[in-house]
Amino acid sequence: MTITIVGAGLGGLALARVLHVNGIDAVVYERESSRGARGQGGMLDLHSGTGQRAMREAGLIDQFHAIARREGQDLRLLEPDGTLLLQEDTPDDAPLDRPEVDRADLRNLLLDSLPSDAVRWGHAFETADNGLLHFADGSSATYDLLVGADGGESRVRALLTDARPTHTGQNVVELGIPDIDRTRPDLAAMVGRGNYWVLGSGQSLSAQRNGDGRVRVYLSFYDTAEDWFATSGIPFGDPAAARVRLIELFTGWDPRFTALIAACDDTVLPRSITTLPVGLTWPSTPDVTLLGDAAHLMPPVGQGANMALLDGALLGLALAAHPGDFPAAVEEYEREMFERTSAAGRQSAHVQAILSAPDAGQKMLAFFQPSTPTAATNRTPT
Repeated sequence: MTITIVGAGLGGLALARVLHVNGIDAVVYERESSRGARGQGGMLDLHSGTGQRAMREAGLIDQFHAIARREGQDLRLLEPDGTLLLQEDTPDDAPLDRPEVDRADLRNLLLDSLPSDAVRWGHAFETADNGLLHFADGSSATYDLLVGADGGESRVRALLTDARPTHTGQNVVELGIPDIDRTRPDLAAMVGRGNYWVLGSGQSLSAQRNGDGRVRVYLSFYDTAEDWFATSGIPFGDPAAARVRLIELFTGWDPRFTALIAACDDTVLPRSITTLPVGLTWPSTPDVTLLGDAAHLMPPVGQGANMALLDGALLGLALAAHPGDFPAAVEEYEREMFERTSAAGRQSAHVQAILSAPDAGQKMLAFFQPSTPTAATNRTPT
């Protein structure tokens, strides 16, 4: 009985690891040529009840704690005129409720926990039918259970639903400052050890300290068209000119924030933000299922990676609890996953609405510091 996973992202690898811990073999097919074929992005905050729960189920929580950054929980929230709305500094003995971790480090931890032949690199999935996978290079492989862990643009998803991601109205430009403590200690002190957010009307600037000394800077533009990059006047092929244009788009903001843009290197990456419908479901199929962004693509506000990891762990546990009975395991997993990720999707959509509001700074402050004694759960949208 062959369990086949398409996609060697965090969710697919978490599934493979939990299956391995329970003595069940699985094969992961990944379109990238190797683990280092491309960058894996910035930092993630793993929440104690979701992403960290998955690491516990995978038997990797101690190794996770060794690479997690407690100080990454620090938060600074400001308005465009420089007004500081909120500053949270994490004590050295604070619990690891939502520590930051480099996505590449976390992926490597999961990869290193699997047998060397568990991941088959350079296999770009095209389609599947009658228990047979077809890859772009003309090769094929068999499966008894196919798990689509192939991200927001999943090809496996088409086997279960016609749903496709749609644009949210948010477009993001990613920049970065390498080795910021040495090259720009003034800006390093301003950003701090964790997450730095400046929320304006219809746009925002966020900066995030990475474990390798790089600060990633994200400029977000809300209520914009899917083709906004083509009309924005940002010359992406000329990084220096692109920085000048981006600074123009933040005219009137405190000079410290535009100085952050000016200090960035030649990494200027456009990203259009898309999502799947909140509460997406499909009729349970005994030999195909989905996890992570393939199943419930959400805005990038702190839930996606946590949900994907927990999807993988819980599907692995369901398969271990129903040995050889894939239909029962898939139905059990999907029933819980649909409910859990629908709630996470609604919360993510709520945060997205706050970020795009005219008074985003004040609304986000209220979100971080609710008037009721119970704090917002899993509240750091990074």
